Amino acid sequence: MSEIVNLSRRDFIKTGVVATGGLVLGLYAVPYTGLTGDAVAAETPYNPGAFLRIGADDTVTILVNKSEMGQGVYTAIPMLIVEELDCGWKKVRVEPAPVAPVYNNPMIGAQITGGSSSVRTEWERMSKVGAAARMMLISAAAKKWKVKETSCRAENGKVTSSSGKSMTYGQLADLAATLPVPEKIFLKDPSAYKILGKPIPRLDTPEKVNGSAIFGFDIMRPGMLTALVARPPVFGGKVKGFDAAKAKAVPGVREVVEIDSGVAVAADNYWAAKRGRDALEVVWDDSPWAALSTESMRGQYAELAKSAGAVARKDGDPEKALASASKQVSAEYEVPYLAHADMEPLSCAVDPGPDHCEIWTGTQGQTWSRDAAAKILGIDPKSVKVNTTFLGGGFGRRGNPHSDFVVMGVHVAKALGKPVKVLWTREDDTRGGWYRPFWFNRMSAGLDADGNVIAWRHTIVGQSIMAGTAFEKIRVKDGIDPSSVEGAKDLPYEIQNILVDLHSPKNGVPVQWWRSVGHSNTGFAVESFVDELAHAAGKDPYQFRRAMLASHPRHRAVLDLAAEKANWGTALPEGRAQGIAVLESYGSFVCQIAEVSLDLLRHIRVNRVVCAVDCGRYVNPSIIKAQMQSAIVYGLSAALYGAITIKDGRVEQSNFNDYKVLRMDAMPIVEVHIIKNNENPGGIGEPGTPVIAPAVANAVFSLTGERLRRLPMEPGIYV
Repeated sequence: MSEIVNLSRRDFIKTGVVATGGLVLGLYAVPYTGLTGDAVAAETPYNPGAFLRIGADDTVTILVNKSEMGQGVYTAIPMLIVEELDCGWKKVRVEPAPVAPVYNNPMIGAQITGGSSSVRTEWERMSKVGAAARMMLISAAAKKWKVKETSCRAENGKVTSSSGKSMTYGQLADLAATLPVPEKIFLKDPSAYKILGKPIPRLDTPEKVNGSAIFGFDIMRPGMLTALVARPPVFGGKVKGFDAAKAKAVPGVREVVEIDSGVAVAADNYWAAKRGRDALEVVWDDSPWAALSTESMRGQYAELAKSAGAVARKDGDPEKALASASKQVSAEYEVPYLAHADMEPLSCAVDPGPDHCEIWTGTQGQTWSRDAAAKILGIDPKSVKVNTTFLGGGFGRRGNPHSDFVVMGVHVAKALGKPVKVLWTREDDTRGGWYRPFWFNRMSAGLDADGNVIAWRHTIVGQSIMAGTAFEKIRVKDGIDPSSVEGAKDLPYEIQNILVDLHSPKNGVPVQWWRSVGHSNTGFAVESFVDELAHAAGKDPYQFRRAMLASHPRHRAVLDLAAEKANWGTALPEGRAQGIAVLESYGSFVCQIAEVSLDLLRHIRVNRVVCAVDCGRYVNPSIIKAQMQSAIVYGLSAALYGAITIKDGRVEQSNFNDYKVLRMDAMPIVEVHIIKNNENPGGIGEPGTPVIAPAVANAVFSLTGERLRRLPMEPGIYV
């Protein structure tokens, strides 16, 4: 799937990146259509860019083709290269890659960061980049000294001969750049790793601490205006008419223009644009979705769940097994729409030209952003330059397949005919963003006389995320959106009779992936229901799961490790209880045990979370621990507080006052334990999120005897 190419500076410059001397090395994937069809094939033949530059000053610059949104990819990807290159870590610099096919995610066929795929897709490719560079530097030294390559070794940024001669990589870079790339690349044996698997400090930490890191909101170019867009309050609404007089009277407001998504107010600065938009008078033409409400959807979904849907999985004869069961258990689980609530709201800065365009934004989907801009402006996609800034959180929101925030920015820039930065307020994103779907689950199971599960039936109701995107034709088959049934269709528990089916109703609420995607629903429903079955069978929830995972050793391993570290089954202080949940997603296995109590107002307090994770062979344990902690915080925010509710076609929430997130005083102690093995690398950005909600709900049941089947759990369920 991959191949090494040596690149001339002339060809490298053609990719849009400036070469500064020394060795330039690139590696690209063979054309691969991935999930988006012909997105890659349309751009062949390749003009491949480089991932690695070694300068005469010994600096090692690595171009990272993934977006850094806090997950540590600006450290993990360089570590893969540096391990094989064997250079000093302090010499490493990182730059975001431009948009080019060479940087495509091979799982998707476009330049996209998502699906916890960064390390999984780049381990081999980046390792080969580093190893090839090391071998070429050795060849350069051997040629210069007129000795055999076998008499030279590369280490810590230098090549040394057996006779004691030594030159730095920077001194050898120009000569190495003239040599052919080795046809066969030799990678290190893992036993020789120096930094992989070690807690190496992150490269992006200093600039984020000292304030020099550039995010989308920070961008400002000469002559650039700042704009905010007034958008329809009802999903699907349109502008009927507007009066800009009061908006234009605000000092600093320069222009007011109508675009497809609303009315833009452009000004000298944010506050002028904000005040101008507040003063703007708009008459809206509401859409047919003006009567939409959460309550009406709840009734519709519950009714749908009573009928058969599109079958995602059927093993055995679940209806017959259920009818013959000694005990039947049924339950309904519900999770609400959720906002992504990124720390940094959305933004897009655009500088348009007659036949070109430059964009600055924090995007997870560079290819989508570039192509959307080119289509709006009617120019060649290669004439659109996308500068990827740091992302102040992503969670899928900045990987919108429709590139809605980039589209809005380009539309405003086109209407104005001048550079503009379009900002979203927190309220804009909360009320007019794209959401994790509202889901309803109807579940039934049968137990035999010994408390074993002999039948399992799970009906899922919720909007398809892939509907209306390039993924729909390729991934949605026989009415099944795979992202809707993940975590349910692949149920790991050994049950002979299983039925999983799906209803995908449509309405006006825009939906997209949210951290852990379908697992955020199915993880809660499945692991809560398994707990219900354990108690119905009179069995320990940990042992009950373990018995049904006999042929799934990695599930069992994280279960056992978490149970050991949490002292499962031992007496806890009065007023506390534990709950357990286990899940596989994105190639990784996570078990979490939550220890909970109730405060004086009988609100849930999560005191401690023990997390065991198996993500296969890994790059940096510090990043894994940080991501598990982050995922738990994000999942707890959703479990305890998060809900987007709809009334009269409008979102009722606006900001963190009514869309709460976990505060520092509610943060539990989190212990992360990593299983070390040599399995293929799994993802780490998302797998920790869907496990915490069922772990907490199961702990609450153990403590109070009350089963929580609807999220969020807070506030005041027990008051």
